[in-house]
Formats: sequence, structure tokens, C-alpha cells
Amino acid sequence: MSLPASEGVKDGRNIKWGAEIPREHYCDQPYVVVAEGGHWVCVLTTGRGVEGEQGQHVVSAISYDQGRTWSELTDIEPADGPEASWVMPLLVPGGRIYAFYTYNKDNLREMKADFEHIQKRVDTLGFLMFKYSDDGGISWSEQRYHVPIREMQIDRDNPYGGAVQYFWGVGKPIVHEGAVYMGLAKVGRFGDGFMATSEGIFLKSANILTESDPARIKWETLPEGESGIRAPLGKVADEHNLVGLSDGSLYCTYRTVEGHNGQAYSRDGGHTWTAPEYAEYQRFGRKIKHPRAANFVRKFSNGKFILWFHNHGKDNRATPSLAYRDRNPAWLCGGIERNGYIEWSQPEIVLFDDDPAVRISYPDFIEDGGRYFITETQKTVARVHEIDPQLLEAMWNQHENNSAAARGLALELAGPNLAGAFAEMPPLPALREGGGFAVDAWIYPAAGDAGSMLLDTRGKDGKGVAISMTERWTLRITLNDGRSEAAWESDAGIISPNAWLHAAIIVDGGPNMITFVINGQLCDGGAERQFGWGRFSPYMLDVNGGEKALVGPDWKGIIGKLRVYDRYLLTSEAVGNYRAGL
Repeated sequence: MSLPASEGVKDGRNIKWGAEIPREHYCDQPYVVVAEGGHWVCVLTTGRGVEGEQGQHVVSAISYDQGRTWSELTDIEPADGPEASWVMPLLVPGGRIYAFYTYNKDNLREMKADFEHIQKRVDTLGFLMFKYSDDGGISWSEQRYHVPIREMQIDRDNPYGGAVQYFWGVGKPIVHEGAVYMGLAKVGRFGDGFMATSEGIFLKSANILTESDPARIKWETLPEGESGIRAPLGKVADEHNLVGLSDGSLYCTYRTVEGHNGQAYSRDGGHTWTAPEYAEYQRFGRKIKHPRAANFVRKFSNGKFILWFHNHGKDNRATPSLAYRDRNPAWLCGGIERNGYIEWSQPEIVLFDDDPAVRISYPDFIEDGGRYFITETQKTVARVHEIDPQLLEAMWNQHENNSAAARGLALELAGPNLAGAFAEMPPLPALREGGGFAVDAWIYPAAGDAGSMLLDTRGKDGKGVAISMTERWTLRITLNDGRSEAAWESDAGIISPNAWLHAAIIVDGGPNMITFVINGQLCDGGAERQFGWGRFSPYMLDVNGGEKALVGPDWKGIIGKLRVYDRYLLTSEAVGNYRAGL
């Protein structure tokens, strides 16, 4: 099991500990291939100004030590040429590396848009071009090559009638059943939220893996017909990326402004797709919540998957520009195949920044020598982070985990009914120093337990921890360090009287967050709230209260088991505690 940080230990999830990737100023989409020589080649979009300003171009850098240090930047396209953006790399047999990017070939200096302030932005239009490297990313071909994109109705509906194509891509092309697939988003109109209308397509090449002459590479635009993969309800669907399943199917995920990421499956090589729908943890299960941000799916060599997302969302169709907010922390789900679909685990925090306003996005995932790495960007800093493989294994094995966590267990009480009991409360780590703790309980609340106390460790000065059942049947935890207080509640509508339930409350002093896992399901805010997780002050000290803890002093139902851990639990561990049973 992964080893979460404890008091005073450097938390590897904090992005400040990552190794920086070189850039000019603005930097976006740092994607890596492991070249045949074993070194890393990273391509990214950069510029001396901010996103969209003139001088934006695509570059590469090389690392010989798995991202710890990097070479100087090499231009794929120069800064003094037309805008070149959103570069995506592909390594093919023989060692050639292709770099695909959106290129303002006609050097348009403005575009037709709904608002004057975005008319000067010309980085998401033009032609899809590529260059290639035959020396492991040291240099790139002088000649660039055009990838044709089939015109669709969304192109003909744009202000140029299709004479200029609006589009961009994210992620990396994938190899599936001997062909290469690359995701793009076609844009119909630029306006509120920048991309006001968009839909997804894929470009497929059946011969790029074997054809050495770039001019002879053939491309097909998918899906068939006049429209791409759209949002379930709104007009914005973009940043489509995909993986292949073992039965030959394709799965894609993409962002919307509707509070959820979208998903679709193809059973015929991308020619047709299932109807637009929101991504689900399980088939016909709970919908995944996500804002207007990159949500990337990747497949590893073990045949399992991860999904990067931000685990909150609200319907922003009326205010699409607001949906870009809150990309911190970043979360992962682990995916496994079941009956032709991907089934996702409950999520884990993978990266965070101390400042909640910092946005973390556009990751890449590198598997190299049995180690796992993530690149990410905040638009002016891009970094590489090594990820504990045990975190991934915990998510991939979550559906089978039925063991209670033992490490860090500081208190365990069990009995026919613990209501009214006293307990010696173990010392809890200082939250300000990155420590955390968790309280885990099996309870059977009676109808009269609304407003009752489940656990109270507070002293006379109010310092300590209190967990209660609210009048609206949510669990509420209150933290008090003697100087400040914070509280958060579980989601409404999932707790009922006269039924057993398992609750794990996790207080994590790394990202300063409180999460609830009720009956093996991480609270995501449900229909009432954008967020199911809450933050507390980074300045909160320890919350050690009185010497004795009161367990259910006025509880009318049953408290069957209570555990206290002197570290934060992974979501996967909380799920395991639930699956272990009472």
C-alpha cells in the first residue's frame, strides 16, 4: 500500500517538488516520448508572452536522466514565424519521432470572432502540420508536411464557411491494432469561453508506422458523416483523447462545460461512436464530475488505465468561461476492463499546489523502466513528477481490496454498541506540518440521531475534533486547534436512519483537505454542491483536544466499530475498510 506523507515529511504530491522543464515564459502541453536510445524527448508549446500572443511556437528538449535535467530548447518551428501550437509527439518503429501541431500557415493576423479581445488570437486555426526527427529529437526536418482534415458541417458553419479551419489537439497519438489515431477538436465559433462551439474528431493513419516517406502517409478523418463527437447537452465538446481496449474497441473522453467529462465507445475502429454521454465510474453508475479542463485517459503496459480529472463540476452552459476554474488538486482514477467497458476506481489526489488558485493541467504519463512519471503545466511552469507505483496499484486493485488498513491505526474500538463509551484519544499529527488523520466508523443511526454527536475529543477550550450527524442527515466534522476552526460535511441524500453505513473521514494536511468516503464511495458534492471535498486553513496546527474522547454520548442507534488513524488514508484504503465489513 502506498505510504502517505506524515508529519514533517516532504509530500511528493506537492508540485513544487517536481523537476522543471525548460520554457521561454508561457508553456503548455509538455508531452514526452522515450526515444530508442532511452532518453526522453519532450515537446511543448512556448512563447515569451502569454498564451495566444504572437511568437508562440513549438519546441523540444531532451533529458538523459528521466526528467531531472534537460537540454536547451530546440525549435521545431521558430518564434519569428507564424504561430505554431499544441504539439503532439509520436514515436514509430525505427526510432523516428513525429511532431504534429496547429500551424497558422497563411499568417493570418486576426480572425473573425464574437468578441474584439479575442480577434487577435490566431493560434487555433490554420493547418495541421508535422515535422519529424530521425536523430532522437536532436534536430527536426526542415520541411513540414500537411495532414488533411476532412471538412464537416461545423467547418462550413464557421465565419469563413470552411475556407479557414478552426481546430487544435491535445495529448499524444495512440497506436491501436496497427494504426495511429490522433484526437482533434474542430471549433465552429470563437466567443464566450474562447471556443464557443466545438466537437471532436480523430485522424487515423494505417501506414505511418511503416511508411518512411512522409509525403506518402495517408490520413482518414473519423467519425464518418458530417459531425464529430459532441457534448450530451451543450455546444462545447473538445480535447478528445482515446485508448484502445483488448477487444479492439476504442474509448474516448473529452471535456464539456456541463459539469462532467464526456465519454464514447467505438466498436468499429472509430468510424461510428456511441451517443454522447457523461463519463461514469461504472456502466450505468454514478457520473464523474469535472470542469472545463483536460481530462486524459491513458493505457499502461499492464493493460490497465488511468483517468486524470479534477473531481468537481457544475453546469456552466450559461457561463462557459467560468468552467475553466479550479484545476487544483489533480485526481486520478484507476481503470480496468470489464465486459467491454472501462470501470473506474474511486479517485485519489495525485498532485496539488499550496495555492488553490494555481491551475494544474495538460499532463502526460510516462512509463519507463518500471517507473511512472507525470508531466504537467501551470502555463508558466512545467514540471516532471515521479508517481508512487503503489498509488496506481491501490486504484487498480480497489475493486478487489477487502482488507482493513493496519498501518497508522492508533485506536480501534469494537463492541455490540460503543455509544456512550470513553476512549483514550491518541495524539494526532500537526496539520500545518503536513500531517493528517482519519476516523473510520460503522454506525447504525436511529431515527432520533439527527443532531447527535458521534465522536467528541474537544477540551473545555473547544480544541479538538467533533463529528456529528446533522439535522439534514449528513456527517459533519469540526476541527479546532485552539486558534481557528474548520468544518465540512458529507453529501446530502446518502445517509438514512435505521440502516448500517460505513463512513471514513479523511483529514489530509498536504493539500489541506477533508474528504468523506461513505459506503465505499468518495463524496463528490452530488446534485447540491460543486465540490464534495473541502479545504481548511494551511495554518491550522494540531487538533489534539481532551485526554478522553466521548463516543456517541447522546447516540440513540448503534456504533459498532470505531478506528482512528494517525495519518491520512488513501481513498482506496477507505474503500478496503468498507469492503472488509463490520
